[in-house]
Amino acid sequence: MPHPRPLRPRLVPVLLALAAATALVACSAPANPDASRDADRTRLTLVDPNEPDSLNPLLGYAESGASKLFDGLLAYRADRTLEPALAAELPQPSADGKSWTVKLRKDVRFHDGSPFDAADVVATYKAALNPAYASTVRSSLSMISDVVEMDPRTVRFDLAYPYAPFQHKLVMGILPSEVLAKPEPQDRSPMNVKPIGTGPYELEDWRRGERMVLKANDTYWGGAPKIRKITVVFATDDNTRAQRLRGGDFDGGPLPPKLAKTFENTDGFKVVTHRTSDYRTIEMPMGNPVTGDKAIRLALNYAVNRKGMIDALLAGKGAPASTPIPQSLPEFVEPSAQFRYDRAEAERVLDEAGWVKGDDGIRGRDGRRAAFTVMYPAGDNVRKDLAQAFASDAKAVGVEVNLEGLGWDAIEPRMGQDALVLGDGNPFDPDLTSYPLLHSSYAGDGFNNPGSYKNPEVDEALDAARRTIDPAQRVAYYKQFQRAYAADPGMVFLVFLDHTYVVRDGWTGYEPIVEGHVHGFTWGPWWNVQDWAPKR
Repeated sequence: MPHPRPLRPRLVPVLLALAAATALVACSAPANPDASRDADRTRLTLVDPNEPDSLNPLLGYAESGASKLFDGLLAYRADRTLEPALAAELPQPSADGKSWTVKLRKDVRFHDGSPFDAADVVATYKAALNPAYASTVRSSLSMISDVVEMDPRTVRFDLAYPYAPFQHKLVMGILPSEVLAKPEPQDRSPMNVKPIGTGPYELEDWRRGERMVLKANDTYWGGAPKIRKITVVFATDDNTRAQRLRGGDFDGGPLPPKLAKTFENTDGFKVVTHRTSDYRTIEMPMGNPVTGDKAIRLALNYAVNRKGMIDALLAGKGAPASTPIPQSLPEFVEPSAQFRYDRAEAERVLDEAGWVKGDDGIRGRDGRRAAFTVMYPAGDNVRKDLAQAFASDAKAVGVEVNLEGLGWDAIEPRMGQDALVLGDGNPFDPDLTSYPLLHSSYAGDGFNNPGSYKNPEVDEALDAARRTIDPAQRVAYYKQFQRAYAADPGMVFLVFLDHTYVVRDGWTGYEPIVEGHVHGFTWGPWWNVQDWAPKR
């Protein structure tokens, strides 16, 4: 699902070098031979805009679980609680909260037939922590000080400090220890394109820029899936996906809310909407002399019409966002940290800070124009629409926003100076998103806190919240964090998206779930596709 760290283009982004070719394939290819218009409901054919970079968990693939190819020690249920997967039971912390002992299943084998045991768990997590492997998930596991094999069926995780949501770090896919014997950067690993996991499906074929085919794992410890084959065709263009879904080429796929709405009265299809913690925010870099000004950031938080964006751009599918804490975690939400739409207050904040309107209506101070650039990934129509609405609202209070749609390779080097429409979110625990996004220790760490936001009061509250295991104290600390953030916001959070999908009728087993920021087909309605069955 969602992945626990801020925006993961490195996790499962569209392969930008192949984007044009992908669109052409999607537009010109004949009807998919695996399309499920025939009577064989044991095959599922999906269309998705996002092709993985890699299928390696150490490079962030399916960091929040549901990978289809791998299992973690734990897995998420539909109600977002955790259940044992490769673990035999839910682990519990030691009295001091600094160690967790995990008992393992006995009946598990990898796709290549080799048995799963504690050595595989130890090797996977140690590789993630070892700089020699250059794992992209290393920083998210920084609380782990050691991983110890107690016996072939028992692993102990030792932590540097008590970390309340540690169980959520146990959903990462486990690799065979043999493939990790040589310490080397994982971007060279054969696991990136020929993965060996324990999951309910195996990779059968992957044609880059075109499609991926998974086949059922008949020896899966959870039982052989009834959906025997899954074909995922990659098509970046929203309209192309909609047209080919309507034409019968596919059994399901994600669509923006307005396009999904056109399927509501289409026989044989249903529109599925998932609530999410998937925010869109305007990341405001501290290194920019305009966005680095507290008054500019605070004023723009009042200037944006979040409800108007949801109604006009998202067909009503979404919720306003002021902080990274979503309504799906209601006990943690601080009501006083929610920004109201108030242009008069935005004007007042800017006036008091000395940003004065010029003849053209754009403000300036000390000879500097209140103007900055907002980047967004080209081809992402939702981010583009939100960026345009943000620019319009900003102009209404005297701030000029210039927009640039770019590829990620052009965006990344500029994140420290130019603003960005950023997306991420995790519905399972507030630490998993808030800490790497806004704690100063992550300042400038790629897509973790890319604007280098630093606020000692925010740091203090986030540190305290992750280190206490008392639930009531955690709630209090997260509310303290939100109050400190709202007084000096580092970004302009806009909305939490709803994810909308079009799905053909014909199967049972679907369960709704609250999603995080997802790329690809790991989540969506088919997050539990291994439990689906053809309708009779």
